[in-house]
Amino acid sequence: MDYQKILEKKIFEQKGLLQQIQIWRGLFNKKIVFTNGCFDILHKGHADYLSKARSLGDILIVGLNTDASVKRQGKSPARPINDEHTRAFILASLHVVDAVILFDEDTPLELIKAVQPDILVKGSDYKPETIVGADIVKAGG
Repeated sequence: MDYQKILEKKIFEQKGLLQQIQIWRGLFNKKIVFTNGCFDILHKGHADYLSKARSLGDILIVGLNTDASVKRQGKSPARPINDEHTRAFILASLHVVDAVILFDEDTPLELIKAVQPDILVKGSDYKPETIVGADIVKAGG
C-alpha cells in the first residue's frame, strides 16, 4: 500500500473538499471543526493544539496558508522554511487531521464561508471578536 497516495487523498482542492463535506454531513451527520495556520515547523504545541481541536467534533479540516500567503504576513523573509506541499503532507500524516486545504488569501475568510464549519478553533492568544470567520460560524448556529 502506498502511504503517500493515502495521505494525498487527505489534501483537497476546494471543490473536492466541499463534496466530501456534503458526504460527511449528509450521510454521516459529522460535526466539522476548522482551524487554519502556517504550521511551518510542526512541533509538540501544534500537535497538541490539533488534537484538542479534533476532540471538539468529528472531522478536522486544516486551512493551510500557501507559501505566498505566509510571505505576505510579514514574517521573516526566510519563511516559510518548509514549502506548502511539505507542510500539507506533514499535516495530512497526523491521524487527527481529516483534511488539509491550501488557501492563498491573507485570511481564510472565503474558505470559512465555503466550508461553513460547525466549530472554528484558534489558539488561546486570539480573542473571539478578532477571529476571522467567527461571525459566520456563530450565524450558522
